[in-house]
Amino acid sequence: MRGHSRWSAAGGAYIRSRLSVAAWLLTVALLLSACASGSSGEQQDEQPIRSQQATTAAEEQGPRIVATTVALAEILDALEVELVGIPTSSKQLPPRYAGVTEVGSPMSPDMEWVRMLKPDEVLSVTTLEYDLAPKFESAGVKAEFLDLTSLESMNAVIAKLGDRYGRREQAERLIGKHQQKLEELQSAIAGKPSPSVLILMGIPGSYLVATEHSYIGDLVKRLGGVNIVQGERVEYVASNTEHLQQANPDVILRAAHGLPDEVVKMFDAEFKKNDIWKHFNAVKSGRVYDLEETRFGTTGNLAVSEAMEELMGLLYE
Repeated sequence: MRGHSRWSAAGGAYIRSRLSVAAWLLTVALLLSACASGSSGEQQDEQPIRSQQATTAAEEQGPRIVATTVALAEILDALEVELVGIPTSSKQLPPRYAGVTEVGSPMSPDMEWVRMLKPDEVLSVTTLEYDLAPKFESAGVKAEFLDLTSLESMNAVIAKLGDRYGRREQAERLIGKHQQKLEELQSAIAGKPSPSVLILMGIPGSYLVATEHSYIGDLVKRLGGVNIVQGERVEYVASNTEHLQQANPDVILRAAHGLPDEVVKMFDAEFKKNDIWKHFNAVKSGRVYDLEETRFGTTGNLAVSEAMEELMGLLYE
């Protein structure tokens, strides 16, 4: 728990403006949107890929569902639910959805093509609701924003979708797998001292500090780590390295998004040129770790078991 009172006293040094953080998250969205379109400039200028197939399994039976994020598409695949629309992404989507119409990046769906699919349901995530809700409303598309900001909320979404689509057995199996892994890891660390943790969430050119209300922060908390940021209600806050150093975390986790390789280089440069970082216990002891993007996203995903196992090794090595 060390460093918490200092954090509270220094609270005024942190930017809590929703507009400031929202602008940062919008930048994340734009970067991820660009990455999702492909690796080259020509690919990024292309429109979303349209299916040339006359029908799909989803069009022949069941509700017409469009999933606009990769995490949701993967969850629905695990629930054995067919889709009529999927996100455009550089990440590989489940084979079940080969040939299904792509509707654009998760952060900027092509509303025209979403409407043309005549969906019964369009699914997105709450972390994109602030930016996307007005766009869906303007396009006359009713969208549902699902909460994947924690393990608990993701499991609740899986249960909800399982009940809705008649896939309760699949949902219970998936939730059970997550719960079994969590209990296994919590049992392995029982009685061990709780490490204090600083989580940095970076995009090219800037970074924020992740609180325990972020997805990664939630996993750290469930595995006994103590986030040095306490008393916040938001997922991210802007940082002041002097006050972070006063909290002096045992472990620093760096999550790179947008262009991960570029962000890791940015973090390395920051830690090298900013002299204050060398005074952190985590830096002195070599306990600064970069988290791989596909396992440690900005929202929950089905790599959660692997992510938790990796985190346990980092927090309690």
